[in-house]
Amino acid sequence: MMKYKKLLLLAILAAVFTISYFAGLWDYLTFEYYKANRDALSSAVKENYTLSSIIFTSVYIAVTALSIPGATIMTLTGGYIFGYAGVIHVNIGATAGATAAFAAARYIAGESLQKKYADKLERLNRELEANGRNYLLMLRFIFVFPFFLLNLLAGLTKIPITTFVWTTSLGILPGSIAYIYAGKQIQNIDSPSDIFTLNMMLAFIFLGVVALLPVIIQKIFRKK
Repeated sequence: MMKYKKLLLLAILAAVFTISYFAGLWDYLTFEYYKANRDALSSAVKENYTLSSIIFTSVYIAVTALSIPGATIMTLTGGYIFGYAGVIHVNIGATAGATAAFAAARYIAGESLQKKYADKLERLNRELEANGRNYLLMLRFIFVFPFFLLNLLAGLTKIPITTFVWTTSLGILPGSIAYIYAGKQIQNIDSPSDIFTLNMMLAFIFLGVVALLPVIIQKIFRKK
């Protein structure tokens, strides 16, 4: 019975993902759409800030939970229509959506995978139990893995959901602030790739190294 429930959930998620694509909903998650409609969106926020923030955050959660491309564009838009307050809406939406994807991956495949390959995964699980939070922070800071992929892969491990939540919320904060700031000047940006300068990327890499530093030091002392 449990197996069929998991298959049903997977089928529902796949159906929603596919329907949203063929229904053209992804067209609203493009840089061109938001840049063309930035004034209308900004006016909607001024008219009803509370409702606009609820809708924005809810859509962000859905986009992230379903791993639909568009979170980056929404973050830029959040910066334009909400200003720096957009950091709050983006962080809530991204963290909640990522957690939903994480939980779904764990429920559908993670638990059974851990049981089936318990012996082979024992070493990995021990390492993640000791240093999983550092690895997650590092990966969030330096964007080594796509955001959606890290959510799903983390769900296949034994990393506690509480650890996943706080490392996601903290780890995406620097990048979110950078995108929010860029979103405030969205009229001067031709594409999302214009945002990141070399200095900014080096700063994120530095944060990733700092997050991993305790693990590196620990392993050095163990060898000695």
